[in-house]
Amino acid sequence: MKLSRFEIFNWVLFVLFTLFALVQLNDTDSLLWVILYSIVALVSLIGNFKMIPKTLVYLLFSGYLLYASFHFLYFIEYLQIDNKSELFGEMVYEKPYLEGTREFLGLVLAAITFLFQLKKKTS
Repeated sequence: MKLSRFEIFNWVLFVLFTLFALVQLNDTDSLLWVILYSIVALVSLIGNFKMIPKTLVYLLFSGYLLYASFHFLYFIEYLQIDNKSELFGEMVYEKPYLEGTREFLGLVLAAITFLFQLKKKTS
């Protein structure tokens, strides 16, 4: 059985967002982020086997984008700093824009993943 590009990409998204969820386990607000990333992973997995209702996909997309909007100002603040590599370091409590930017980017990636599900014919 040959997998389509859509199915292969969905498997990659499933593994990627499962790893994202696992990395969150040591975070202070881990439950929220494990749930958010696990939903994306499950939608990617289920998308290979069942039709996902278009309404659900748009609802998830909108919800994640709405939540990302609460972190947008942190992202703007991050864009104004000189040392962009700080984003990949440890959390610094004097610089909440770093965690806010990480959360913003994760939510935007998740939202884009939901839009990808629309490439397959949905009900």
